[in-house]
Amino acid sequence: MLYNIFSLIINTVTGLLASILLLRFWMQIIRVRPPQQVGQFTFQLSDWLVLPLRRIVPGIGGYDWSSLIATILVAFIATLLDNLLQGRFNIIIMLLITLHSVLRWILYGFIVLLIAGAIFSWVNPHAPLAPFVRSLSDPILRPLRRFVPLIGSIDLSPLVALIVLQIGLGILGAIFPS
Repeated sequence: MLYNIFSLIINTVTGLLASILLLRFWMQIIRVRPPQQVGQFTFQLSDWLVLPLRRIVPGIGGYDWSSLIATILVAFIATLLDNLLQGRFNIIIMLLITLHSVLRWILYGFIVLLIAGAIFSWVNPHAPLAPFVRSLSDPILRPLRRFVPLIGSIDLSPLVALIVLQIGLGILGAIFPS
């Protein structure tokens, strides 16, 4: 019972922090400028970890690798804490679980972006965050739009992308069974 409570807290905190770090990394990769509130929120919650890592890990190829490394570090710490709570310690298994966590967070992050974009397009396409979400999900949808035609005026590429991401989660679950 107590283990489940600690595990829930660890997974929630690290999942949120990793999501913010991955958002920061993705915004930098696709060169999108966030709205002021989103930018402040993202940078204030992640600067304490990213800025010290920048001293060690330089930006190579114009990318902020310290955000991605911070995500991996957060996943490793979560895995370490979970294994210590269970009384286990196997570094190879912990590294595999860390890799699984980061890949799963990336896929779930893309799923959330696509769902948020669909909600904005249905409810209020002119909302202040709609262009930002659209620009974040556009690199995922652009290749699919070449193959998935519009049916009427309905774009089915987000649905196809969601199916592909769900397949990716299934493959990831088969490779790294819980």
